[in-house]
Amino acid sequence: MLPNTGKLAGCTVFITGASRGIGKAIALKAAKDGANIVIAAKTTHAHPKLPGTIYTAAEEIEAVGGKALPCVVDVRDEQQINDAVDKAVKKFGGIDILVNNASAISLTNTLETSTKRVDLMMNVNTRGTYLTSKACIPYLKKSKVAHILNLSPPLNLNPVWFKQHCAYTIAKYGMSMCVLGMAEEFKGEIAVNALWPKTAIHTAAMDMLGGSGIESQCRKVDIIADAAYSIFRKPKSFTGNFIIDENILKEEGIKNFDIYAVKPGHPLIPDFFLDEYPEPITKKMESQGAVPEVKEEKLQPQPKPRSGAVEETFKIVKESLSDDVVKATQAVYLFELSGEDGGTWFLDLKSKGGNAGYGEPSDRADVVMSMSTEDFVKMFSGKLKPTMAFMSGRLKIKGNMALAIKLEKLMNQMSAKL
Repeated sequence: MLPNTGKLAGCTVFITGASRGIGKAIALKAAKDGANIVIAAKTTHAHPKLPGTIYTAAEEIEAVGGKALPCVVDVRDEQQINDAVDKAVKKFGGIDILVNNASAISLTNTLETSTKRVDLMMNVNTRGTYLTSKACIPYLKKSKVAHILNLSPPLNLNPVWFKQHCAYTIAKYGMSMCVLGMAEEFKGEIAVNALWPKTAIHTAAMDMLGGSGIESQCRKVDIIADAAYSIFRKPKSFTGNFIIDENILKEEGIKNFDIYAVKPGHPLIPDFFLDEYPEPITKKMESQGAVPEVKEEKLQPQPKPRSGAVEETFKIVKESLSDDVVKATQAVYLFELSGEDGGTWFLDLKSKGGNAGYGEPSDRADVVMSMSTEDFVKMFSGKLKPTMAFMSGRLKIKGNMALAIKLEKLMNQMSAKL
């Protein structure tokens, strides 16, 4: 962990979405130096699945040595942003650091993303970041510290990051484009940078997206808090950078990243928008350079599955089915497989006792998965993580993502038999 230096003592840090997760972790790290934290978030009452409010965050901040100002702010509402900025300046005398952390996510394709969801992502991620920055800039200009930090990714125009969740990517890249523009516009006055994690970070929101058990493949929020703290200590001339958490902490001399893992030694999910994957995954671009293909490191070459391997897999899967599995899953999966032994296959975990085999299911599929037969066999035998296959473009998923994640858990249970 990166030690506190006391450098942020007396600084006022305005953080959107600071009632929980990454925003709160950054707040607590700064608070340990004795910073003033403006908690600009909309949660005033605890959500059943997302614990934490602006008031509980304020208590935690003050408990570690900081001063807190909880403000009810929905970043879609310009008046609420401006009111919070006015309160911050009135209470603390100015603003030294702005963290644009508030974000909305929907990993859905174009036809499955409702207009309401598109508007939410654009208004929270891009517009909210822009308006909050605009409101804070007059005060940041007067600060000796003067940092804006957006929790957004490097601008990577590889189509693989657009094709499955175009609206979300546009909304997040809007935050990154604010960095690109404002860093240049306010050069010499305010440092404007972006920070993004190399791997998935465990938060309550990640639990909702990925389901229980996802945490073992994640790092703790502490890694983002330490990386942000490292950025805040840099001069105003450090601007226009798209920083990856692990990289900046390596520069700080940190060598052991297991301290940040929820489950040290467990394989980690690489985050979106990065064309590099943590070891033991290596990157191999296809000849056109458009879609990255993940290649697993192996001690010895794996033989290609023999003819009938898919049929054999489904036979074993069918033997593993039970009423309990069906009751726990309640979904129909369709597999469109290309290559040897391919075609359309199904896994029915809705009807009594379940069913699996070649052809179309009797009920409409909740999830459609397209991939090669080789990758299908690897996935069911535990040699290829579905998450990794999806993020690298080798697996295409249409339909209910939550049910797709349920299948991954089921695969983990079955892999011992395959």
